Amino acid sequence: MEITEQNKEKVLLVAVARKGGNRNLVFEQLQELESLVDTAGAEVVEKIYQELEKPNPKTAIGKGKIQEIKEIIDEEGIKLVVFDDEITPTQVRNLETEWKIKVMDRSGLILDIFAKHARSNEAKTQVELAQSQYLLPRLTRMWTHLSKQYGGIGTKGPGETQIESDRRALKTKIARLKEKLKEINIQKEQQKKGRSDLPRFALIGYTNTGKSTLMNAITEANVLVEDKLFATLDTTVRAFNFPNGQKALLSDTVGFIRKLPAHLVASFRSTLAEASDADIIIHLVDITHPHYVDQINVVNHTLETLKLDKKPSLLVFNKIDGLENKDLIKSVDSAYPNSIFISATRGINLNNLLQKMQDKYDEQGKIIKFTLPYTDISKINEIYSIGDIKERKDTDTGIYFEVKITNDKIDLFFNRFSKIIIKDNT
Repeated sequence: MEITEQNKEKVLLVAVARKGGNRNLVFEQLQELESLVDTAGAEVVEKIYQELEKPNPKTAIGKGKIQEIKEIIDEEGIKLVVFDDEITPTQVRNLETEWKIKVMDRSGLILDIFAKHARSNEAKTQVELAQSQYLLPRLTRMWTHLSKQYGGIGTKGPGETQIESDRRALKTKIARLKEKLKEINIQKEQQKKGRSDLPRFALIGYTNTGKSTLMNAITEANVLVEDKLFATLDTTVRAFNFPNGQKALLSDTVGFIRKLPAHLVASFRSTLAEASDADIIIHLVDITHPHYVDQINVVNHTLETLKLDKKPSLLVFNKIDGLENKDLIKSVDSAYPNSIFISATRGINLNNLLQKMQDKYDEQGKIIKFTLPYTDISKINEIYSIGDIKERKDTDTGIYFEVKITNDKIDLFFNRFSKIIIKDNT
């Protein structure tokens, strides 16, 4: 979307819901879609809502709504219609034929925003890959409005032969971008090998919950803080200190959102790998949001998709200073035991959060496999006092152990036993 401050593109939003569904949730999602449009730099001038037994396979909405929207387009000078749910290439083509303006869905809008906010080579490559995968089934002669963004692919309209040629070119581009991401990932893995073995935490959460504000408060970093969705796209990693003085690392990752396109999640796996590499995930929630429970579920589902749902985590409710009803904290604490309540902006309860982070890290520990030679069997009681014995068996060379040792005792263990044990590197 080509937009200037003086002449913002006028946008109309459309939501299609099943009859008997949750209207409040649909309206909340429409509000979120409006925030996405604002982040993209355009202006929402109208919202349309329709309940149907099922979406029209040709146009997503009914004939009456098509005509109603056409009249609004003509009266208000609308330049773009955005659907809250994903619509098919056929539906896009038919609606653009009817209205003679651009039509896209939430996925396309999110991709546009990601493209604007990508800064690093990795993020730009990820966005380009996701855009290409999104565009591939949508190559038609109607999409002339994307000619600048996509270098003319599928926009010149010479006929099906050219479109098929464009599809082949786009498939080749997708394959090249995937290879490029593989190379970037290999480089990142090599860089990881040189990292110090510091405790690692990853901030995750629904977009616009205050992750960057919390990052700045804990690490004194200078991360961009903006009241817009997806203000942060590239991962930032900064150091901070536990209350006991131990140094640790905190990473700020891209925010999640409802209906995040699957191919976009797949493309951003390497960026979200910061969460995978972390020892502990900090799941930040905006407690003032009317649908914070739904947002928690969206994040948890995304973590499950990324196979990160089993990783140790802390649930942190932010923006408690914005609560009108402070009794809500009690009910939330009852529903989500062991959660933490803070205000990143005001610095409320941050010391408690840091202590909880330190405690959570210390209690995680590692499984260490080793053999204690029979000549040093006098040390066996010390091993039992330091670690939790998971397995023990006698061998020809000594006693084989598998011991879980909490992170705060690992240095103690190796200081006492590194010279006598036979370590099992497996």
